[in-house]
Amino acid sequence: MKPVLKLELEEAKVIIEAAKKKSAELNVLETIAVVDDGGNLIALERMNGARITGPEIAIAKAYTSAGHKRSTHLFNKEPNGPALPGNEAFGIHQMLPGKFAIFVGGFPIVINGEVVGGVGVSGGNGEQDTAVGTAALTALQEYLASEGLDVITDADIKK
Repeated sequence: MKPVLKLELEEAKVIIEAAKKKSAELNVLETIAVVDDGGNLIALERMNGARITGPEIAIAKAYTSAGHKRSTHLFNKEPNGPALPGNEAFGIHQMLPGKFAIFVGGFPIVINGEVVGGVGVSGGNGEQDTAVGTAALTALQEYLASEGLDVITDADIKK
């Protein structure tokens, strides 16, 4: 039997608050979704004035990054080419329509080498979404440091 870490609402709140703070610094309205290791939604927040499409997109980004254990933008940097017809990521995208995101803004939450969930950010351009997502992961790292837990904060996470 293997003991496992579980992402809970307390950690999701840390992630969301840090993401909102960074969004405000960048002057961008974002939607932030946090899912567990099974891709199930733990928390979602759409900032006032953020796009109405943000929740679905942020959830898909979080789901994809948790389920495939990599940042979503990496699907367009795969050795087999971008997520276009004939390539693996395109097939997965077709298999899970509306749930599988193949563009920037989804980041797995990796604690002590294990993927425990994902965070999805939607509302800014790719650079803004990446800055918000990495700020959220950095805040989680700081929050969990006293417990001796390590969080990967690199935007190019691939487990």
